[in-house]
Amino acid sequence: MRSMIRVKQVMPLDGFVVRLSFTDGTQRDVDLEPFLHGPIFEPMRRERDEFLKVTVDSRAGTIVWPNGADIDPDVLYLGLQPAWRESPHMVSQTTA
Repeated sequence: MRSMIRVKQVMPLDGFVVRLSFTDGTQRDVDLEPFLHGPIFEPMRRERDEFLKVTVDSRAGTIVWPNGADIDPDVLYLGLQPAWRESPHMVSQTTA
C-alpha cells in the first residue's frame, strides 16, 4: 500500500508564496493567494505577520495557522484549484 504524500516543511517566500517540502522528497513553490479565501483566511490576507505564522501540523501533514486555518495537502501537492473556484457541476436529466 502506497503512503499518502504530506507536507513535511514550509518556508514563506515573497507575497503569498511558500516553499513546500513533501514526504516523497519533492519540493515546490506554491502561491497560496487563491487559497486565502473566506473569513478564516482574512487575517492572513490582511497582515503579513499573520501569514508568516504558517507551520506544518505533522499529524495532519499539511500547513496550518494558529487560528485553525489549513489547506488540504493533496490540493497543495497535486496543484489543484481551490474548492471555491470550482464551478458547480450541472446535472442534466432526460426522460425517455
